[in-house]
Amino acid sequence: MSEFNKTEMPTEIDNEVEKENFFIKIKNFFVSKVSNKKSQKNQMLEWKKDGWKAIVSLAPALLILLVFTFYPIIKTFIVSFFPSYNYQTDAFGQFGFDSYATVLQDTTFWRAMGNTALMVIVSVPLSIIIALLITVLLNSIKRLQGVYQVIFFLPYVTNGIAFGLVFATIFSPMDYGLINSLLNLVGISSVHWTGTAYTIPYWAGIFVITVYAIWNGLAFKILVFLSGLQGIDKQYYQAAQVDATPKWRVFTKITVPLLSPMILYITITSLIGAFKSYSSIVALFGEDMGNGLDETFITAVGYIYKYFNSVTSGGNAELLSVASAAALILFVFIMIITLFQMWANKRKVHY
Repeated sequence: MSEFNKTEMPTEIDNEVEKENFFIKIKNFFVSKVSNKKSQKNQMLEWKKDGWKAIVSLAPALLILLVFTFYPIIKTFIVSFFPSYNYQTDAFGQFGFDSYATVLQDTTFWRAMGNTALMVIVSVPLSIIIALLITVLLNSIKRLQGVYQVIFFLPYVTNGIAFGLVFATIFSPMDYGLINSLLNLVGISSVHWTGTAYTIPYWAGIFVITVYAIWNGLAFKILVFLSGLQGIDKQYYQAAQVDATPKWRVFTKITVPLLSPMILYITITSLIGAFKSYSSIVALFGEDMGNGLDETFITAVGYIYKYFNSVTSGGNAELLSVASAAALILFVFIMIITLFQMWANKRKVHY
């Protein structure tokens, strides 16, 4: 009997220890739950205490956005469905789709969309590729890297109209223009690149617009790509260096995939910016946007401003509905292309 008790005692002690540990775990569980609830309540109290500070800080920005962004967008959407809207009297008139029909049946609008689409197709891919290559080269330079960055960033802080006037001087249609002077040196006659008093060849105008768009957009793209490139872990490049991987393969297999989020962001913003081209066209070709009243290089935004100017300067108050309809159609085009771009690159972007 005594031997039996000796063999059973450790089991009883173990059971008691397990029970005690079990109750301790239960106790700790409920204590942690209570402490979590208290911490959540404290956080809520802190948020309620400091919430008014956030409201006061955000109020000016929200008010400015409400007055100058959200209200004009909503009003533009409403006005586009009232062809007889008069902004002077704020009389809406009868509801209808006549303004949309006017825009969609206008050959000038489709010419403006064609010019805009051509600028997007040509300038956006070229600017992204050139900016990416320059970024890789800048990142590999150790000396005077900051100086080169400032040089490439200067166009971003320069006024668009002033920058366009510089390009208009470089591509002047006169013989003393920089490009024409170089062409004359090799025996090629001068080309009417820009200006308002000349018949500008379509290819020449598109070439100048493309060069302007690429150079004007390089600064921001390089800045974004450079920040993303410097954030890539150096171990990837060290491993490639150990394996003696060619530089072009490092660029295509490491740099580009790891920069894919920045590339997608730059692509979307560049597409939107290219669709909004207007100030550069005016700076290069004048308010008539090329070849007198023919509006050869008119863009979608230029088309909208054309009707808007006729409202404000010409006194045709009812044409504001046409400008609003054109703005809404352009907005839909940009939104569709942006959504398609995000969907098409969803699997190619690595976060």
